[in-house]
Amino acid sequence: MATQEQVLKALSTVQEPDLKKDLVTLNMIKDIEVNDNHITFKVLLTTPACPMKDIIEKDCVEAIKKHVSVLAEVKVIFEANVLTARLDKLVLPGVKNIIAVVSGKGGVGKSTVSSNLALALSELGAKVGLLDADIYGPSMPIMFGIHETPEMQVVDGKNHMIPVERHGIKLMSIGFMIEPNQAVVWRGPMVSSALRQFINETVWGDLDYLVLDMPPGTGDIHLTMGQIIPVTGVVLVTTPQDVAVADAIKAAAMFDMLPTKIPFLGVVENMSWFTPAELPDNKYYIFGEGGGEKIAKQFNTNLLGQIPLVAGIREGADKGMPAVLDDLNPAKSLFLQVAQRVAQQLAIINTIENTQQINSTN
Repeated sequence: MATQEQVLKALSTVQEPDLKKDLVTLNMIKDIEVNDNHITFKVLLTTPACPMKDIIEKDCVEAIKKHVSVLAEVKVIFEANVLTARLDKLVLPGVKNIIAVVSGKGGVGKSTVSSNLALALSELGAKVGLLDADIYGPSMPIMFGIHETPEMQVVDGKNHMIPVERHGIKLMSIGFMIEPNQAVVWRGPMVSSALRQFINETVWGDLDYLVLDMPPGTGDIHLTMGQIIPVTGVVLVTTPQDVAVADAIKAAAMFDMLPTKIPFLGVVENMSWFTPAELPDNKYYIFGEGGGEKIAKQFNTNLLGQIPLVAGIREGADKGMPAVLDDLNPAKSLFLQVAQRVAQQLAIINTIENTQQINSTN
């Protein structure tokens, strides 16, 4: 009969596709059980959104049959332990990863990407929050159909806001606190102060990912974010249009100028093409072609996905039902792929940083 030691030795030959180390070295194997030819064990993924799950399972089964027994009946149980490299937890103590979604200009679908990215990460099994940091133009009240004021809770003698929960994620927006048609006419310092309150005076609890829907451009809120929020990575949204690409490049360059360098997770190209329902095999590149790929190459980052121009995306957002909530929306699978790739990049970044931190202390 096989032993746990034999199983562990066999699994030490299985490499995690992204991290390029074996599962045993990465401490991803837990709870090995051997009962005659039945072998069961857990694999702790770095994220529930892991796109390599099927490959890992296949490689594990093959390794057991090759190194332990060809007759073995192998059951692989997946669990997720989302990685974080954050050491300073004074700001947002329960949040493992903070994702800033940015754009160079308005109207490219940044809030659409933010909302669907958050929902996709949640659907893939993560605990997710979404902060609408676009103080002047909050979109989340409409996109999620929310018309209620957050409740308050006293923490350490101070009033803190409780995020509104919808569709499994925690939401916060200044739009929850003002009338729908009320304009926010504030100078820069007031906007920065509001962002600080949303960060420091909201009870976010334990989250795997907090998505920040940032305002377009390069202004006060972006500078404040770079100073007070330990952002793990940035997702840049653009359309293929030359004007949008030019502004997106400026936004990307801004993050290289911040005192603390924030890694780019990649680029999402929105409104990439239009396919009429009556011509499902045709693609019409209304706003041009290749803009997202151009930015990704220039900044040596990833093209996370291309989202076509689909009427259902706009219709769902207007009704408070983003595309990821609609199984019939063709964009749902694309947003899920984007979420998997974002989580994948975060896991790689966190693994590298954790390794560097360990090496620096030895």
